[in-house]
Amino acid sequence: MEIAIIFLPLFGAILSGFFGNRLGNKFSQVTTSLLVSLSSILSFIIFYKVITENYSSVVHLATWINSGTLNVNWAIKIDALSSIMLVVVCLISSLIHIYSIGYMSHDPHKPRFMSYLSLFTFSMLILVTSDNFLQLFFGWEGVGLCSYFLIGFWYKKPSANAAAIKAFIVNRVGDVGLAIGIFLIFYFFGTLNYTEVFSNAPNYLNEEINFLGINFNVITLTCLLLFIGAMGKSAQIFLHTWLPDAMEGPTPVSALIHAATMVTAGVFLVVRCSPLFEYSEFALNVVAIIGMMTAFFTATIALVQNDIKRVIAYSTCSQLGYMFFAAGVGAYHVAMFHLFTHAFFKALLFLGSGSVIHSLKNEQDIRLMGGIWKKLPYTWILMIIGTLALTGFPFLSGFYSKDAIIEFAYLRGSSVGYCAAGIGVFTALLTSIYSWRLMFKTFHGQYLNKKISIDKIHESPLVMIIPLIILALGAIFSGYLFKNLLIGEESSYLFWKESIVFLSEINHDHPPLWLLIITSTLILVSIPISYYLFTDHGKFTSENKIFLNTLKERNKYIYNFLLNKWYFDELYDFLFVNPVKKIGLFFWLRGDVKTIDRFGPDGLAKLFKYFSILAVRFQNGFIYHYAFIMLIGFSILLTYLILIK
Repeated sequence: MEIAIIFLPLFGAILSGFFGNRLGNKFSQVTTSLLVSLSSILSFIIFYKVITENYSSVVHLATWINSGTLNVNWAIKIDALSSIMLVVVCLISSLIHIYSIGYMSHDPHKPRFMSYLSLFTFSMLILVTSDNFLQLFFGWEGVGLCSYFLIGFWYKKPSANAAAIKAFIVNRVGDVGLAIGIFLIFYFFGTLNYTEVFSNAPNYLNEEINFLGINFNVITLTCLLLFIGAMGKSAQIFLHTWLPDAMEGPTPVSALIHAATMVTAGVFLVVRCSPLFEYSEFALNVVAIIGMMTAFFTATIALVQNDIKRVIAYSTCSQLGYMFFAAGVGAYHVAMFHLFTHAFFKALLFLGSGSVIHSLKNEQDIRLMGGIWKKLPYTWILMIIGTLALTGFPFLSGFYSKDAIIEFAYLRGSSVGYCAAGIGVFTALLTSIYSWRLMFKTFHGQYLNKKISIDKIHESPLVMIIPLIILALGAIFSGYLFKNLLIGEESSYLFWKESIVFLSEINHDHPPLWLLIITSTLILVSIPISYYLFTDHGKFTSENKIFLNTLKERNKYIYNFLLNKWYFDELYDFLFVNPVKKIGLFFWLRGDVKTIDRFGPDGLAKLFKYFSILAVRFQNGFIYHYAFIMLIGFSILLTYLILIK
């Protein structure tokens, strides 16, 4: 069963990629969707067995490397942590495959697209079921490669190519940290297998190493390097710049990468390595601080973005920040709970936005939408459900998981925990504002698109709506149904067991009443405020326009600062991109062109060409010219024979 879960998507990728053009578009779409859906059903069976029978296993597939002390196998590790990731990855991926049948109906390269989706799914499954760091790294690089293929799928668009390259390069920065961390693990532990590394971690608590001229504790340095890899993959601040640009790919790609798979790999890595992170308070504090900064920073940017997918992309960054600061305060299980619920409502929002884009002929600017809720009633109501879940509206999935993060951070009792709880509450308010801004400007007010008649707008086909309905059910019920299982008082030893290590007991006391009330109150209050500010109909039409224009004018520097994403791209261009370009141009022009090419291939070619032109002049039919050439040759030969004597 475990083998089928992993390799069915790979089989689908091979069929669609190599034989799709011969067998037809429908064959590729149906086959890949069916195979990933089978993996999804089997993953639910595994998850059920883990819940009811405490099932766990390590399926040995093959020996990969056996050299000296390095013994690495291809294996499938099933425990509570990997089982929940299997459900998330397989279910969301299968729904995205089905959705893509409708969304990509007009694309001429359907087999290639479906092959990439399935290959991406296979790589993620290899990652989450690995039992050693090297196999994890293989899956890690696999999803990075597939993301490059998928983001740049429409390769004829220069912006798509640039976004794919940017995603690939920025992720390589994080992957360098991960690779060095893995090297360090093998150097000290002599193995890359999880079980052996984690069991021997207490033996290295006082071990130090000099790294870049600074003495580090081995466990702390290892955790920091692993976290750098997580920052790149999960688009945390400083390594986040690739994620918004990744919206150049088709919308199903955005949902697949940003909802349940690639960006959650970083959170999974930190949680999987909890036996290491638990021994380094400094590393945990760094994780919490980076998570807090990301949650707040990306939420402020989402407030002013006008691309419907970019708003949701920055929202993803912000929610990943929540997950990281949950892990940073030691609440790994709560981070995983939010990862689980977030997958449903974020995939719902991405695919819902895709339904809007599909209906509006690829229009993504929310300033050119409005007043279409009657034309897209199913998409509208389903996206409202996703928005309510994202904002943490009472009794929907986000309410249980996001509030749990804030509560556990507060109950941690440390300064980092209190700070995380405060930022979590304020970011929840920002989340509600930008989420409802997106909804009101997209579906309500006046219709502002002059290129497309509103009469031509129609609801998406059933093959796109059904996945949205399933995701909406998850967004409504997943929090309530799985709250006790995943974050209840007995969850650490009834469900998670050895898959997550808690050195100190998790505080399950009831938080103060004001903390329970404040987040929900702010979320509820933000809805009418957003309606007043961001709709253009009724008695508010002139008033809110004047108010917003005045607000923008008085705070234009702050507005432009947020609109330009805190100028991170410009800063990186100034510090890294432009200097590297200048260095590259210098070495290319002075080194390659004017030195190597001039005196190498080009120079030799010119030299031979010059002598050949001279030689041609002697080929004119005069006997004395030929005799002269023979005399020169005889002289050279005679000189050579004299010299060698």
